[in-house]
Order: sequence, then C-alpha cells, then structure tokens
Amino acid sequence: MAETYDLILKGGTVVNHDGEGVRDLAIRGGKIVAIGDVPGTAAETVDCRGLHVLPGVIDTQVHFREPGPMHKEDLESGSLGAVMGGVTGVFEMPNTDPNTTSAETLADKVRRGHHRMHCDFAFYVGGTHENHKDLPELEKLPGCCGVKVFMGSSTGNLLVEDDGGVRDILKLIHRRAAFHSEDEYRLRERQGLRIPGDPRSHPVWRDVDTALICTQRLVRLAHETGKRIHVLHVSTAQEMEFLAAHKDVASVETTPHHLTLEAPDCYDRLGTFAQMNPPVRDASHRAGIWRGLAQGVVDVLGSDHAPHTREEKAKVYPASPSGMTGVQTLVPLMLDHVNAGRLSLQRFVDLTSAGPARLFGIATKGRIAAGYDADFTVVDLRRRETIIDSWIKSRAGWTPYNGVTVTGWPIGTFIRGRKVMWEGELTGASQGEAIVFSETLAPLAH
Repeated sequence: MAETYDLILKGGTVVNHDGEGVRDLAIRGGKIVAIGDVPGTAAETVDCRGLHVLPGVIDTQVHFREPGPMHKEDLESGSLGAVMGGVTGVFEMPNTDPNTTSAETLADKVRRGHHRMHCDFAFYVGGTHENHKDLPELEKLPGCCGVKVFMGSSTGNLLVEDDGGVRDILKLIHRRAAFHSEDEYRLRERQGLRIPGDPRSHPVWRDVDTALICTQRLVRLAHETGKRIHVLHVSTAQEMEFLAAHKDVASVETTPHHLTLEAPDCYDRLGTFAQMNPPVRDASHRAGIWRGLAQGVVDVLGSDHAPHTREEKAKVYPASPSGMTGVQTLVPLMLDHVNAGRLSLQRFVDLTSAGPARLFGIATKGRIAAGYDADFTVVDLRRRETIIDSWIKSRAGWTPYNGVTVTGWPIGTFIRGRKVMWEGELTGASQGEAIVFSETLAPLAH
C-alpha cells in the first residue's frame, strides 16, 4: 500500500552530511520520514528539479530590537527578512530594552515570538555582574540558546569588562557561552583616536590589539575554568591564528560582512553605513578570516544583523551607531562566494546548519535525516540577482549591498514541513516556535 505524506520535495539535489545527490524528501507531521526515491502521494508536492535543497540555514547572531527600539526592527519584521532570505532559525541577542537577563524577560521574548515570528527562534540570556549566580538556572530555560557576554561596549548597556566578572560567569554556567570580545579598557584609552566625520578611523580606534588582547584573556579564563566559549564575529587575522591553537575550548564565528567588505573601500563608499563592532578591516584581515575558514578554524556563520534607521546611521561619526542589516542577505552573499570558488556548498551547510546544531546541541535540526524537523533552504545556484534596498524586509529598509549582483539565490524556505517562502513570496502565516536544545529538553508550556 502506497504511503501518504503531507509534503514531498521532488527531484532536488539534496546537500547533506553524506554528500550531494538527487533525492526526494517526504514529510509528515513536520518531520522528515523518508529520503530517496519516495513512492506514494502527498497533499502537496513541490518540484525542486534543478534546485539544491539544503538543511535549514540557522543564523546564530541577530539583533531584532524587541522589546525596545522597535522603530528600527521587531521580532516579526526581522524574522520576515530571515525567511525571505532562506533562513529557518535565528538566535537573538539580549541587548534589548529591557535587557534579557532574567527568567521574566526571557519568557516575555518567547511569548512575543511564538507564532508571531516567521522563523523558529532562540534567545540568549545576557550575563552580567548582577545575575551571574542565576545563570545556571537561566541557561536551562526553554527558548534559551545560552549565555551572551559583552566584554567590550557595543549597542546597549550590557558590559562585563573585567576578568573577575567573566570568571564568575564561566565558573557557574554549563553550556557554551558566547562573547563579544573587545577589550573595554583599551577602547576607553583610545577614544581620542576617533576622528569626527571620518568613519575610516573606526578600525583605528577599535584596532587589532583591542580584539586580540581580549580574546587572549577570554581563552585563558576558559582554560582556567574548564568551560566552552564561542567567540563572535572574529575580525582579525591574528585572532584566527591564535584561536586555531585553542580549539579545545573555543569555537569561532565569522560574518558575511567581514568576509565580503574591506577597508578603506567600504568606508569610502558607504561611510557610517559600513560601521560595525568589531570593525570591517583591511584586505589582509579579510584574507586571514578566509584562511581561518579554509583551515576549519571557523565553526559557524552569523549575520550579526543589527539594524538602525537611515537617519540614525547618517549621523556624523562617531555619533553614528554601529550595525547593519544582514539576516536576509546571508544566504545570497555566501552562495556568491560558493560560486566564486571560495568555499564549497558542503562547507556552507556545515557553517550554517550542522555547525550550529553541533556547537549548541540543537535537537532535531541541522541535517536532513529521518526524524529531524523538515527545515529546508532551497536555492538556485545559477540564478543571478541584484540585491536592492526595496527587497529588504527589515524596518530599517536598507542594506550595505544595495546594487550588488550575486550568483546564487534563495528560492524556498520550509520550516517544520511548512512552505513559508517560495520564489520571493510569503506563502504561510507566521508559525515560528522556540528551538529545542538537547541540554534543555523541558517542554515549553503555552
């Protein structure tokens, strides 16, 4: 008797942990139930011939600004940009207003996101001097992807700049903690190096040693406490070389903008719209990050989507805020790098699906396998498109890649067996749910 399914993806080239091959995918109840030549019928069949079907892309660093300055982004608009760009899940950061530093503020975010966000989601809890004793319980709560610590000041007011404060946090927590690694003491000393009206001075102020010194401190503390750390948005060649020798404790993220843009060109073209923390640096550092990616030092990609309005970004440096949109452009930018031969499609999958699942212990996501969530990013590797501001769904409404033509484009986004986006159109209501982690399997009550 022929099987019946909710959905069959037919004839796509599936890219997975066992290589690439043309296979059908059958889905029932939001889960993958069969892979290969699938006989039977389905309520819906999607023709994927000529397309590549990837495990759902997970962006492990976004700032969606809710609660707080929602004029520039909120959970709904940020997640809409995610699914329109082929992203099926996001980890959102704690520097909202109020900061996500308690069980109450975490639960509030989970409630706000449930079936309002278009993609699945998890939230970081911010580690502070005040809440470090609560973190062992907070990091176990449903919807939490881990603890995030800012060792250097960025957008918001979460800051733990001292070794003692970081040590207190690491000693008590059990899961992998993520860090913004810039040395706050050096940033304060060098503030005078900022040149009013010249964003090219941003990487002079937040120089290589500001990042490297802090990362060296952080790795020492991780070894001292025997804990796992995740170094976010690594921006220097020197950090990549250093972290290659400390993979026992440290995992590494890089971003599409640090792989794509370079100074001084980006500041000459974009001005403050290229301003990020840590900064985009010169070509030697971009090459060093690519080298770290090729050598396997880099574990995951995160967009560090951090939107601000045009009016805010247009302020005269250094009054201008750091941050740019990125969640919607992550997939097309990186597929363009795939087509240029800078990385393989399998490596892209490892950085955006298998890597996040492996590092953070995501349950039933990150690969295409029977029993796993039916999360897929369907892409056309041959399609050439030009990224334009009007395509961006963020409330900020702009991208630093406006006018950039790329080869490789997201065609479809499937989340737990539901077709959410197809050919640039939203195809379903928002049904985002909290991501489940192996270390926090307690059910989420609603």
